[in-house]
Amino acid sequence: MSTLPVPPETTDDTRPVATRRDTRAALMFVTPAVLGLIVFVLIPFIVAGWLSLHRVNLNSPLPAKWFGFEQYQRILFDADTRGDFYRALLNNFTFAVIVVPLQTGLALALALLLNRPLRGMALFRTFFFMPVVFPMALVAVMWRLIYARDDIGLFNSALNAVSFGQLGPVDWLGDPKFALASIILMSIWQGVGFQMIIILAGLQGIPGTLYEAASIDKAGRWAQFRHVTVPGLRNTLVFVSLVTTIFAFRLFDQVYILTKGGPDNTTTTVMYQAVSSAFDTGNVGKGAAITMVFVVIVVAITVIQRMVLKEEREIS
Repeated sequence: MSTLPVPPETTDDTRPVATRRDTRAALMFVTPAVLGLIVFVLIPFIVAGWLSLHRVNLNSPLPAKWFGFEQYQRILFDADTRGDFYRALLNNFTFAVIVVPLQTGLALALALLLNRPLRGMALFRTFFFMPVVFPMALVAVMWRLIYARDDIGLFNSALNAVSFGQLGPVDWLGDPKFALASIILMSIWQGVGFQMIIILAGLQGIPGTLYEAASIDKAGRWAQFRHVTVPGLRNTLVFVSLVTTIFAFRLFDQVYILTKGGPDNTTTTVMYQAVSSAFDTGNVGKGAAITMVFVVIVVAITVIQRMVLKEEREIS
């Protein structure tokens, strides 16, 4: 009586061992990221939520006292205090609406300009990316000198030279008409290099054969840009738009160093208001409540933006 051959036992034994080995390796790589999220995101979020429901004042020796949703009611609905929050939120939206398209468009233009096989191109790429490496505090201090309201300021000196002395010095950071625009200009200059590098990587990922085929079909540069470059950069531009939006709503350093929220609250932002409430006036509960409300708003905007961009990709 013949018997069927039995497969080697080592085959069945090595598969679970290899699977367990891969699982352990995956856990080793994932664990630091998970711990980082727990320590730096989840725990601070829980602490901020607890603080927002209590009356905690750094200037008072009294312990924390349960306050419920009173802080949220004052921030969102109290006629005497809600104005400051909504003004700061409007400034955040204004900043984001202007910075996101302008900075993304400028980054795209720079990436197209620097995506050429010319001599010394690496030097130019480094030059445009250099402001991203500098700390925002250093950049803000430098631009504070540029925006100086007397003739020593670079902007005022250039304006005086161009107008042949007809236009006097402008208080760029002290005038409500120019303060927010000045912060926007500085922010675009400092952050455009980061988006430029990402878009440049996306450009280099587009196959050159597509441009060759477009050239054979006698497509001009504008047609190649519309039908080859833009579709090839779609996912990259989506990512850049999302990241730039988050960075725009995280505006704080520039305002703190350049204007302190002034003049007349024309540059105050939600982040600045939260930090000012917690550390300048000592009302930690109010600052935590502002932070919680702002997190919900930013997450909602990000989800909506993601849904809209995803829907557009499905249509195309």
